[in-house]
Amino acid sequence: MTKYDRPGFITKSVGNVIVMLLTRLGISAGGANTLVVRGRNSGEPRSVPVNPLDYDGARYLVAPRGNTEWVRNLRAAGEGELRLGSKRKTVTAVEVGDEEKPPVLRAYLENWASATKGSFGVDEKATDEELRDIAPDHPVFRITS
Repeated sequence: MTKYDRPGFITKSVGNVIVMLLTRLGISAGGANTLVVRGRNSGEPRSVPVNPLDYDGARYLVAPRGNTEWVRNLRAAGEGELRLGSKRKTVTAVEVGDEEKPPVLRAYLENWASATKGSFGVDEKATDEELRDIAPDHPVFRITS
């Protein structure tokens, strides 16, 4: 079974709504952007707040909650759009293999540990082995413009 931590009511109906409103206004709360990706079944645009990570000369999207709807849609579409205010950037996404994930997961946790550590089950001080153990549960995409 693939991990998927469904967001609670407060996260989905309050937190995400506030972050999306801020990003629409051009305010990036902690580095947040809005990811817009075509729905894999409907073909309609779907929007979700994400925290792009710049790490080691590349940019990544990490899914703290696992195999979410945005992850499934991005896998199917292969591309999406990052938005912040009036800025729009089309990105191509390539999923990263589990063996490449630990340093990216560590960097992500270092940046957003307080907001996401509950979803990972580890914090930024996790060992490499602990990060390898959780890697299959957290999709990571390398994105390019």
